[in-house]
This record gives sequence, C-alpha cells and structure tokens, in this order.
Amino acid sequence: MSIITVQAQRDHIASLCTGSPIQALSELIWNALDADALNVKVDLVQNPLGGIDAILVSDDGIGIDLANDGHCFANLGGSWKRTVYRTRYSDRVIHGRKGKGRFKAFSLGNHVEWRTTVQTDSGLHSFTLDGRADDPGHFELTEFPQPGPATGTEVRIGEIIREPSMLLDNEWAVQQLASQFALYLRAYPNVKIWFRGLPVNPLIVQRSENIFQICDAKGQNVAELRVIEWKNKQGRSKIVFCNHDGFALHEVDAAVRPGSGFNYTAYLISPRFKQMHQENLLVLEELNPEIKTLLETAREMLREHFKERKAMAAADQVNSWKEQQVYPYRGEPADEAAAVRRRRFDACALAVRAVSENFDQLGAMEKSLIFGLLKELVETDPDAAVKKLGDILGLPLKIK
Repeated sequence: MSIITVQAQRDHIASLCTGSPIQALSELIWNALDADALNVKVDLVQNPLGGIDAILVSDDGIGIDLANDGHCFANLGGSWKRTVYRTRYSDRVIHGRKGKGRFKAFSLGNHVEWRTTVQTDSGLHSFTLDGRADDPGHFELTEFPQPGPATGTEVRIGEIIREPSMLLDNEWAVQQLASQFALYLRAYPNVKIWFRGLPVNPLIVQRSENIFQICDAKGQNVAELRVIEWKNKQGRSKIVFCNHDGFALHEVDAAVRPGSGFNYTAYLISPRFKQMHQENLLVLEELNPEIKTLLETAREMLREHFKERKAMAAADQVNSWKEQQVYPYRGEPADEAAAVRRRRFDACALAVRAVSENFDQLGAMEKSLIFGLLKELVETDPDAAVKKLGDILGLPLKIK
C-alpha cells in the first residue's frame, strides 16, 4: 500500500467536494466516457429499510494505470486530459481538462473507493484507491495480486452523507441524466448509459425537439438553440451552454415559464463557449456583453416558441374533445360574437383541465356534464364568468 497526496490547499480541495447528486454522478460518468467506456452503469445498493447504503458507477473503459499515472490524482489541475483531446481507441472528444471531477464523489458519501483494472505491457493489473471526505487530499493505493478479468473502473461511494432520496425516483433520475448527456449520446450513439438497469436515452423521455439559429447583425450564425421538451416534470427549466461537441459547460435558469404543461431544456451551442469556459466567462453571463446578448436572444426565442406551442396544444385539445363528442358546440360559429363566446369557453375549459390532475381520466358523461354547465355559465354572463373562474383557479384567463 502507498499514499497519494494531492498537491493543493485543503480548503481548495474541500470546495471541489460539493454539488448536487446529479452533478456528482455526471462527473463520474464523464470520467468513464473519457476513459473510452462504451457502457457506463449507475446502481444503488439499498438496505432493508429502502435507504441507500452505497452508490456504484462502473464502466468498461481502459481503466486507470495507477502504477504509472498515480500522479494524476496527486496533481490537481494536472490532468492527463490537458494535452489529449480525443479518447485513445474510439476517437471521442474528451470532456474533462482540470482533474477536478473525481472530488465531486465526496459530495455523495464520506468514503469513496476506485477499483480499476488496466492493460499494461506486462498484462492486466488491478488497483484500488481509497479516499475519505474528511481528508480528500489523501488516497491509499493498493495493487491486487490477482487482476480482474477485463479493463474498466468501478467507483463505490459509501457512508452516504445526506441520502439523495431523489435518486430512488428512477424516472426523474433518468430524465435528469438524459438532459445532461443528450447531445453527447446523439453524437456517439454506440455509447450506452444505464441508471439502475434503465437506459439513459433522451429519445425515450423527450417529447419533441426544435432547433433555431441565432444570427448576428450581419446575418451570420453565431449559435444554435436546441429546445428539447421532456415528457415529465424535471424542476426549473434551464439554458445549458454547450460547445459544438455537445458538452454541457455551464447552465443558468431559463427564466421562461411557458406553463405546467411544458418541461424543457434549452441547449445554447457555439464553438465560442469552449474558450469562454476555460476563461471562466460563462459563469459571469450577465456581466459579459456577448453572453448577455445571446441569453436575451435565446429567451425571446423561447417565449415565441412556447407561445406558438401553447396555441397549438390548445387547438389539439379542443379537437380531441370534439372527437370524443363531449365539446358542447357543433359546427362553425355563426358570427364573430359566437366565435368570441367559444373562445371564452375554450379558455375556461382548458383552465379547468390544467388545474385538475384527473380531468383526462373522466368519462364522456362526466366531461359532457361539466362542459354543459360551463357553457351555460359562460353564455349567461361571459365577462363575469371568465373573471370568476379565473379568480377561483388563481389563473389570469385571457380572451382574445
């Protein structure tokens, strides 16, 4: 056994050992992908009470040659990736550069162990590297007398600090990871990521995708805005800065709220972001004129996009009610006054559906009854009905 000591100040190392569970897992997955892994698996070890005892991230990459490259853990900022831009065998673009990602594991648990097998000129060699959150600058290195059967690395995180219970929600976790790796997995379709046996496949959890071009005053493309809508809610929507290879470099709150029916991630993609990220300019997005302008343009595009999407979704829903024969109007409106009454009804009906979790599960008779009463209410005193219903539902109903 030998000791590896990281050459950096203790408080600086400690500052790297923070982050959300998804951020920590993402960094470990990126490390696996940078090691030429084609398959990366995240698993949870649960105790009899259903809690999480350990988190495992395993891969089939080339492993870590700790006998010769132990300094990669000792030199913070001296990652081998600084001078290598593509993986050795599959020629994929390298994500990491500064050797900081491994410390994110300590945001999940006090004890982290790397078990790795690497191919050397003298054959396969297996090592373990032990680290603890209370002293993250020191690692214990041990070589196994009998190597494993194939190259690869498993990171085992134990002594969970704050149980990340959200990771027990498989659907949520898969969607979160899918949003992180969506563009990378699209670029390299032979790469597979698994969470508790479920494939992290953006196509499974996404509803739609739209691409917009952002141009400068001369009409030249300066960035691409790729908007992916997800099938399920995933928290606040984000704008993610990505380089042209699809790597997520930085993210901010999208600050565009289209309504509860839309859950999305917007990817702002430009080759300029790579250099800006290295210069730490992306984290100062509101202070950098170029980034601020791009963000303002992207947000305006998102507002227009979701304005159109909401109109289309409303029309589709009304058509669905017509097909179900529960819509209380027949044919086309006779005049503009009749058209206005229908728009009032549509706004009220859509609002009722939006606040009712079980509305779509109601039978045709129940929907017809609700719509019939709603129609009578709207047509008896249209303006008062719309205002009253808006007040009850807490929604500003707008009729055009």
